[in-house]
Amino acid sequence: MGGSAKAPRTLLTPPLTPLRQLDTVRLIPSRFADLEDSVLAPLADNEAMLRDLFDLDNATNERLRGEYGLLPGIGVDELVFGVSNFRIINAAFTYARPEGSRFNDGDRGAWYCAFDAPTALAEIVFHKTVEYQEINRFDDSVTYQSLLADFGAAFHDVRGDAAYQACLDPASYIASQQLANTLLDAGSMGVIFPSVRKAGGTNLACFRPALVGNVRKAHAYRLTWSGAPEPLVETL
Repeated sequence: MGGSAKAPRTLLTPPLTPLRQLDTVRLIPSRFADLEDSVLAPLADNEAMLRDLFDLDNATNERLRGEYGLLPGIGVDELVFGVSNFRIINAAFTYARPEGSRFNDGDRGAWYCAFDAPTALAEIVFHKTVEYQEINRFDDSVTYQSLLADFGAAFHDVRGDAAYQACLDPASYIASQQLANTLLDAGSMGVIFPSVRKAGGTNLACFRPALVGNVRKAHAYRLTWSGAPEPLVETL
């Protein structure tokens, strides 16, 4: 990260930090890292059936709906086209979990990434483990593809500021989503924040697709749970 000077804050607004960060790490399920339509091909017996499957899939494809301007949370003018991995970039903003995540609600996603791979892995391991705790079954193996991206912009920064401690609540996104919506409406580029899942780690929630630069694949990882909450992590 280049530069540590922070702009003066306004009331209820975190300070801005100029960020120049290369090789940030985002992990996504490996099945989404390739052409998403290709998984439908084995299901069709002929071209006509394949077209019908594509039509059915496209009707519920949030990324495509967003690219046609049909989503309430993000306009087509904000999405990106014609750059490497643009579909993956757009998907991060058009597919939002119904309950949202730390710095986005259910209407609009964000590009979450970490400043290093161990932090990104810690985040993924935590959330997957929670899923298995809910069904009391730790028996699964999943593969994640890491995506590197570069950033150069000024982001709001909540690191080291007790005023925003509620935004880092390990068990609640209420305060952080409220702050994110306020910042988004004011034109914020996103939020730099300390990882809640790995001590010393740093994360970025980027609000703007156009700022996600030079997205490319790096390592893939296999996470295997064999009866215990702590998975085996293998680099592929």
